[in-house]
Amino acid sequence: MDKEERKTINQGQEDEMEIYGYNLCRWKLAIVSVGAVCTGGFLLLLLYWMPEWRVKATCIRAAIKDCEVVLLRTTDEFRMWFCAKIRLLSLKTHPFSSPKSVANKVSNGHAVLLTESLAEENRHEIRYFTHHSVKYFWNDTLHNFDFLKGLDEGVSCTSIYEKHSAGLTKGMHAYRKLLYGINEISVKVPSVLKLLIKEVLNPFYIFQLFSVILWCTDEYYYYALAIVIMSVVSILSSLYSIKKQYIMLHDMVAAHSTVRVSVCRVNEEREEIFSTDLVPGDVMVIPLNGTVMPCDAVLINGTCIVNESMLTGESVPVTKTNLPNPSVDIKGMGDELYSPEIHKRHTLFCGTTVIQTRFYTGELVKAIVVRTGFSTSKGQLVRSILYPKPTDFKLYRDAYLFLLCLVAVAAIGFIYTIINSILNEVEVGVIIIESLDIITITVPPALPAAMTAGIVYAQRRLKKIGIFCISPQRINICGQLNLVCFDKTGTLTEDGLDLWGIQRVENTRFLLPEENVCNEMLVKSQFVACMATCHSLTKIEGVLSGDPLDLKMFEAIGWILEEATEEETALHNRIMPTVVRPPKQLLPEPTPAGDQEMELFELPAIYEIGIVRQFPFSSALQRMSVVARVLGDKKMDAYMKGAPEVIASLCKPETVPVDFENVLEDYTKQGFRVIALAHRKLESKLTWHKVQNISRDAIENNMDFMGLIIMQNKLKQETPAVLEDLHKANIRTVMVTGDNMLTALSVARDCGMILPQDKVIIAEALPPKDGKVAKINWHYADTLTQCSNSSAVDSEAIPIKLAHDSLEDLQVSRYHFAMNGKSFSVILEHFQDLVPKLMLHGTVFARMAPDQKTQLVEALQNVDYFVGMCGDGANDCGALKRAHGGISLSELEASVASPFTSKTPSISCVPNLIREGRAALMTSFCVFKFMALYSIIQYFSVTLLYSVLSNLGDFQFLFIDLAIILVVVFTMSLNPAWKELVSQRPPSGLISGALLFSVLSQIIICIGFQSWGFFWVKQQPWYEEWNPHSDACNTTGSLYGNSSHSYNETEDDPHNIQNYENTTVFFISSFQYLIVAIAFSKGKPFRQPCYKNYLFVLSVTILYVFILFIMLHPVASIDQVLQIVCVPYQWRITMLIIVFVNALVSIMMEESVDYWGKCCVSWALDCRKKIPKAKYMYLAQELLVDPEWPPKPQTTTEAKALVKENGSCQIITIT
Repeated sequence: MDKEERKTINQGQEDEMEIYGYNLCRWKLAIVSVGAVCTGGFLLLLLYWMPEWRVKATCIRAAIKDCEVVLLRTTDEFRMWFCAKIRLLSLKTHPFSSPKSVANKVSNGHAVLLTESLAEENRHEIRYFTHHSVKYFWNDTLHNFDFLKGLDEGVSCTSIYEKHSAGLTKGMHAYRKLLYGINEISVKVPSVLKLLIKEVLNPFYIFQLFSVILWCTDEYYYYALAIVIMSVVSILSSLYSIKKQYIMLHDMVAAHSTVRVSVCRVNEEREEIFSTDLVPGDVMVIPLNGTVMPCDAVLINGTCIVNESMLTGESVPVTKTNLPNPSVDIKGMGDELYSPEIHKRHTLFCGTTVIQTRFYTGELVKAIVVRTGFSTSKGQLVRSILYPKPTDFKLYRDAYLFLLCLVAVAAIGFIYTIINSILNEVEVGVIIIESLDIITITVPPALPAAMTAGIVYAQRRLKKIGIFCISPQRINICGQLNLVCFDKTGTLTEDGLDLWGIQRVENTRFLLPEENVCNEMLVKSQFVACMATCHSLTKIEGVLSGDPLDLKMFEAIGWILEEATEEETALHNRIMPTVVRPPKQLLPEPTPAGDQEMELFELPAIYEIGIVRQFPFSSALQRMSVVARVLGDKKMDAYMKGAPEVIASLCKPETVPVDFENVLEDYTKQGFRVIALAHRKLESKLTWHKVQNISRDAIENNMDFMGLIIMQNKLKQETPAVLEDLHKANIRTVMVTGDNMLTALSVARDCGMILPQDKVIIAEALPPKDGKVAKINWHYADTLTQCSNSSAVDSEAIPIKLAHDSLEDLQVSRYHFAMNGKSFSVILEHFQDLVPKLMLHGTVFARMAPDQKTQLVEALQNVDYFVGMCGDGANDCGALKRAHGGISLSELEASVASPFTSKTPSISCVPNLIREGRAALMTSFCVFKFMALYSIIQYFSVTLLYSVLSNLGDFQFLFIDLAIILVVVFTMSLNPAWKELVSQRPPSGLISGALLFSVLSQIIICIGFQSWGFFWVKQQPWYEEWNPHSDACNTTGSLYGNSSHSYNETEDDPHNIQNYENTTVFFISSFQYLIVAIAFSKGKPFRQPCYKNYLFVLSVTILYVFILFIMLHPVASIDQVLQIVCVPYQWRITMLIIVFVNALVSIMMEESVDYWGKCCVSWALDCRKKIPKAKYMYLAQELLVDPEWPPKPQTTTEAKALVKENGSCQIITIT
């Protein structure tokens, strides 16, 4: 039965969840109602906090198919519970409501079959539930719930044209709208009341409410009022920031709110509808003047120029062309499945801005809607912000353990108080109040406020240095970062590329490099013609814009680009091309006699080239091409540019120079970005019309190799210094780039990521092909010529040398792995057991797609690295979000996805963030230790006083909690970060040997000295059980005595606050709070020393002076308020000595803990030969003694066998 009741939804995806079915149970509901009444509503609160308990307490298990409530649990490490109510969608009123019709209509090119055969009794209803803004429908075929997909999965490119390009009928549109719902990404800003209720029902505030009620019954009104004021301020500030974030997100999303759109219906009629009514399958007409896309759609007609900065972070306009139609193309793509990721050059994404459209006579620019609402790319981004994954950090887990320990201590005090009070025959009411009071003393109500203080101050300091943070809790986690991934272009190197020069090919030989391209000699060469036409530049409001690389190339030749106006395009049946021409001063005066094809044209001085057809750049193909025609020529020309290796493979071998590979390698090793150009004359039979429908492959072959363009990407000035600082601090650096492998390796060496003497091993992984298993070829990259050992690599040297190295030396990597995106994907899929080993020394990852960057961050986190990611916002969104600390160097909307955004586009923000993170983390530890001691000191004070049926007074509590604790906590958190990064890292959790020893030793010291004072006062010759007429000071006629007497006689003291024990304990404990505050305020190596924290020094000094003053020189009015009794001067000096010795012992103990703690830990590790906790350290130890690692040069690793397991392939690998 259990197997039937538990299923998995979103299998294999990031949000995979287990699903359990439940039905409401009346007798369980009745029991819960009784329990809620008996517990005064506390049971309801408990069930509100725990969804799993709520469902299990009120429901019984049922089959998922017929359940009323579903319980969901994530399968990740957090195992979070959610519950959702099953709802019914009625189809009765709809013309397509018969089961057969529903099945036909929904499966019409649609991915998910909702209802193959609807259950008999629910023939006209579909069951669904909503979770995190996604609807999950019951699918009879899968016997499970599944979310409704659009046309983005399981639909071929052919069927997009054949089945979907005509549009939907009105009936079909209405039916789909019923299922898909409204097309909107709605971020509802909750009302203040809703937010208030949610905030107030936080367990912490409920505990505070309980404390306040308890204190009021015990007449501690002032302290209760102070806590209420603090709580109200805390709730209001929290409400303000939450509301502000919701409004910001709502405003960002509302950018594409409701607009009117034109859609095509089946019978070729056009209908104006609201964008909220769009459904997958609708054919949308893109307006001439552009629009903000309200959905994801695939272009089937025309061309669009789009600004995608909302998604990618790059404000460079992108040209989108229509999806190739396999049935029309000469050489079809077969029945390729459409995917928004693969075909992103043909897909218009939601939230992106269409700036311009290109259309031809009588033809509209059309796109088919593929995804709507939260399923769109923008919707997914908003969902990831609305429902973020919880950050798993040891500090926060330990914080809960710490609270549990305090609760346990409180429980002991609770039992002790009850027993002690019963033995002393105290009234029942008093017993209940006092025993509950001990709980409120042990678990301090100010703890959360104290914990966030350090983070708030760190956030303010970060803001001053231009780093903005939208997720403050991540600041602490940044203190633990031990690996940082950097994007290359725009992050490590300058944003733009500069043209360094060109190297042309003539008679299959490279000419010498040339710097100046803009000259009369080259103006009519095919090389310059290729540079002038092979690009995706466009004019937007008269300004040339497009890819920065294309812009630099076009600017270098100094040509002019002219585009046809909308009117011209509409008037001509033939396509009006974009025209490029050189400036007049570059054209030679005489007519070019040698060019026979120019004779046809009567104005030979005019030299123009029209771009007839453009095949945009594809990262998968690594090239772009155009078909162009010189004005007056009979034949058209094809020009192509792209990655040199790819271009050379598509050229006639006889046109490629013999030394091509050597020349290319020389350039890439020096860090240049190299682009190759090629050209060929097309057959005269290719007409304009044929060219419009020809496939890309028919053009891009049999070309003539023309030469290379060499672009330079300079390192940013601060890059080497920042990376050196990180290396000194034992923080690993990794490069993740979309650029070429050799260029990336060269930049890695230039910036010091790979040291000159280090070896680089390139892993080239090949997927399974023709029955052969996947394999990895290992190549050793040549060392740079500057290196001393520039001779051939000694393949045996590395493994042997490593075998004798210690673990510490291994951290300074002697070898690095480098691989490209394709190899990385193959290794992830087929060589699972090698992934951790490669993560340990992988330094350069080239040609990485955005989702591969995210997978890399996950793979590094899987071996227990704390990963930082620094990117310029472009295509790094996923990785920035997934990393423990993501820093975006771009201030565009994409930075919404990143926890940190730097105002200065330089990586110098990385060490700054880590320093501030470490300071904030150490502050958190200091505050935690201090709050633990505060709880225990006060708890012990009260427990001692309970033994003599006394307690601390209301104003004593108030003075300790407000004047001492709050002032100290908020000022001790102000220590700024240490000036430089050190190699030492702060501990990640509270439960560490040195930390626990520090807290326990201070607890013992404080308890010892407090007990000493408490018991010694009773041994004094003047001691007697205090009463209003006691006169231990012999002050009977003095002013002090009189006022004291009159106060004592008039004021009743039912709580027995005034006595010698109370006064002694109050003074000693007040000093103890300040002593531990100073002992725990650590400075170096993560924070500035505490004497530089002037506010802390000032507040502690004032408090010391004040307490010393009222102890040594009593003031009647203060004593009266604090309910302190007069004790002999000799006892005051004795208390001062106790306090002085306590301070000496505490500070010496704390200093010795630092030193001896380290010695003990290292001794314990040596004795036990403890396995390191972090997987990567354990792996490093293992690899030290592995003779087969690293792989030797020119060797191959194969995936051994394919084992079928539940239809999936499990690969067993060998090395």
